[in-house]
Amino acid sequence: MAVLEYGETKIHYEEFGSGYPVLLFAPGSLQSTIAAWHRGRWDPTVELASEYRVIAMDQRNSGESSAPIRATDGWQEFLEDHIALLDHLGIQQTHLFGACIGVSFALRLIKEQPARVSSAVLQQPIGANQPRTSVPTFDSWRTALPPHPEANDAVFDAYRANLYDPLFVYSVDRDFVRSCDKPCLILPGNDEAHPFEIAKELDELLPNAEFIPEWRDGDAFDKAFQRVHEFLRANTPRTE
Repeated sequence: MAVLEYGETKIHYEEFGSGYPVLLFAPGSLQSTIAAWHRGRWDPTVELASEYRVIAMDQRNSGESSAPIRATDGWQEFLEDHIALLDHLGIQQTHLFGACIGVSFALRLIKEQPARVSSAVLQQPIGANQPRTSVPTFDSWRTALPPHPEANDAVFDAYRANLYDPLFVYSVDRDFVRSCDKPCLILPGNDEAHPFEIAKELDELLPNAEFIPEWRDGDAFDKAFQRVHEFLRANTPRTE
């Protein structure tokens, strides 16, 4: 098991294949783990590994990764983990593939370190258009946690607010999305956790986006993930 340790944080990660890097951000809300990819119908750790160096990770405090939980924590701490992992692996530039909460992770990394990102596949983005008084996935994540004596109820409440009270896709605002010129391929969701309207608005705001509205069933599924391969190839920098 590969583990990056820095400060009080431990990040479990795995690598698959070789070639140009693709950093994966798994679905599952705060329970975003490598294992989540393996449960899906299309597993990028398998499907992309024949052509790319695929890096998957357990996000902090999920799977085999751990970190303190503080009232001031939020998207910035996840971002610092992602940058630390790229630095640790010596990766200067990469594609991103994010699903569910992974879309929010990907957009935040693009905002803060745009030169490091070649393109992004954004599958079933999360978001909201009105404040949320509860987040069931946050509660289930908290219930599954091992003991965190440093975090009382007030700390958890503050952490939830830091992550989910801002609207839209949570980690970045609409002004940033309008300014983001990275090539993005969007596969929308269609349920309460992954609203189609959020994905559609991302498509409308991003200057360089491609949108595949129907992709979950039959031939549409196969064609969509064939397009994922084509999209990544088209946006992989050429080496002399």
